[in-house]
Amino acid sequence: MTVIVTDTGFAEDTWTAGFTAPGGANDTDALDIPSDADPAEIPLCAGLRMIRVGFPSSADGRGFTIARVLRLRGYQGRLRAQGHVLADQYAMARRAGFDEVEISDALAARQPEAQWRARANWQAHDYQARLRG
Repeated sequence: MTVIVTDTGFAEDTWTAGFTAPGGANDTDALDIPSDADPAEIPLCAGLRMIRVGFPSSADGRGFTIARVLRLRGYQGRLRAQGHVLADQYAMARRAGFDEVEISDALAARQPEAQWRARANWQAHDYQARLRG
């Protein structure tokens, strides 16, 4: 099982359409992207509603770059980080363009909902605003 993390806390996964690997279909609802994908080559077809980007390790930040480039390319659908993303990385994930994070039940047990919710006000806590203020 997995847990979905949003700005409101833990939630169940409401996505039921499944995922397709890039190149698997030209017109798909959702893509499952590995962390080593080239974000410029990810197909953004008209019917695409969800992209899930894998994080094999909390030390692997390539997914943040993928999210940012997808948003810069104009992708406006749901964008999910999946895998080993830590509560401390939640604000960065949101700033990069992710809408939600999918974590394992084991990670949710080690980092309870309160730790994630403490970072839910991600827009108010950025170092650039503190420097300007």
